[in-house]
Amino acid sequence: MLTKSILLSASFALIYRRTASSHSDTTPLSRSAICILYPTSTYSSFKGLVSFHQETPTSATQIVVSANGLKPNSLHGFHIHEFGDLTDGCATAGAHYNPKNKTHGGPLDEERHVGDLGNLKTDERGNTYLAMNDKMIKLFGDESVVGRSCVIHEENDDLGRGGFTDSKTTGHSGARIACGIIGLSNGFKNMKMG
Repeated sequence: MLTKSILLSASFALIYRRTASSHSDTTPLSRSAICILYPTSTYSSFKGLVSFHQETPTSATQIVVSANGLKPNSLHGFHIHEFGDLTDGCATAGAHYNPKNKTHGGPLDEERHVGDLGNLKTDERGNTYLAMNDKMIKLFGDESVVGRSCVIHEENDDLGRGGFTDSKTTGHSGARIACGIIGLSNGFKNMKMG
C-alpha cells in the first residue's frame, strides 16, 4: 500500500511539474510601459512620450523619450517621481523615486535615486530624442515604476554636483514643466513625436 502511495504521489508531482513548466513557457516574461507627457501652462505647445521595455525581470530596461516644444539648445532634467498622482498637475507627483534612500546623482552613478535619469538635450527647434538602457528602472516587482510618473524640468540637472542646497535632492533642475503617469502597454512604442 505504501509503495502504491509513493507511486501515486510521484505521478502527481510529475503532472504538476509538467503543468507548471508548460504554464511558465506561455507566460510572457517581457513587459512594456508608456507615459504620455502633458505640459504645464508655461509650455502649452509641448508634446512628449516616454516608452519603456524590460525583456525579463532581471534585464536592463530600454527607455526612449521623444518630445518637442521645449527650450531650443538646452538641457532639461528628466526623472521618475514617486507618485502617479497628478490631481494638482506635476506638483503632486512627489519627490524623485528613491526606494533605496540614496542621494541624487546621474544615471551612470552608483549613488543615485532610482528615478534619476539625467538630462534631455534639445536641438535648435526644441526637440529631443533619447534612447538609453537603465539597470535600476524596473517594470516588475516591488520597485516597479509602473503607476509612478515621469517629469521633465525647466533647467539642467546638475547630477548632484552643482553645490546648490538642492543639488543632492533634485539636481537643482527647476520647475516641473511636463509630466505623465507610467502605465502598462501592449508593446514597446519606440516612436518620435511629430
